Amino acid sequence: MTVTDQQKRLVPDLVQDDFEIVDNGKPQAITTFENRPTPISVIVMLDTSGSMTVALDLVKRAAEEFLMRLLPDDQAQVGAFNDKIEFHPKLEFTSSRDQLVGFLKDLDFGYPTRLYDATDESLARLENLDGRKAVLVFTDGDDNSSHVGLGKVIDRARDKDVMVYAVGLVNDYFNGQQRVRSEPDRGLKKLAEETGGGFFLLKKTAELSTTFTRVAEELHSQYILGFSPESMDGKVHKLEVRLKKAGMNARARKSYLASPDVPTDAKQ
Repeated sequence: MTVTDQQKRLVPDLVQDDFEIVDNGKPQAITTFENRPTPISVIVMLDTSGSMTVALDLVKRAAEEFLMRLLPDDQAQVGAFNDKIEFHPKLEFTSSRDQLVGFLKDLDFGYPTRLYDATDESLARLENLDGRKAVLVFTDGDDNSSHVGLGKVIDRARDKDVMVYAVGLVNDYFNGQQRVRSEPDRGLKKLAEETGGGFFLLKKTAELSTTFTRVAEELHSQYILGFSPESMDGKVHKLEVRLKKAGMNARARKSYLASPDVPTDAKQ
């Protein structure tokens, strides 16, 4: 969970008494509280479809800025999606920032945009890992080729407790016949909001580096709050995190599955 002030600056030094958790409209006692950096497993997934031909080098440099800010105990993979979906390393995660940056050079181009398939496959790779988990996905266009829809991706991210950060670029490019404008899929904002991540809409490539850097800073300035649900009824519960201090904004997941098959300590 991320907290910002009115100027959108990160606020990393609040204490447990500054928060309130509400589960389906009912306040809950906070049983877990952490506000120190903890290791994270993350997948950086980049759109390398045809519309990205001109901007891709800038996107890779921005992704490099993110990867170089990972902490020693973090682990990651990098990937790309177009008509294909690829991950590096192919099987395991790595904490080697140099290795991850090197993989960026090998990402291939393609044409259709399998945005939600790529996000779903990223979630599948993260779901059995312990600790904090996130997907950072970048795209400049609509999903036009996936087999998996937005709703199923949100459900999977919720069930497996994975944050999704989405960076969307409004992109002008030449498609071989004329100049066209592409805009990121409208579902990205909802996906990020539902999972407690962040959504960033960019209108120029000059904003890429600072945005990827901001995501890295957020991931290492977050809070972990937990409570013991009163009812594990197998239903999706609405969650709300409230701050007692004025002028603060909490960005946290909006729901969780109260399943008897998952641990009883629901965390933000």
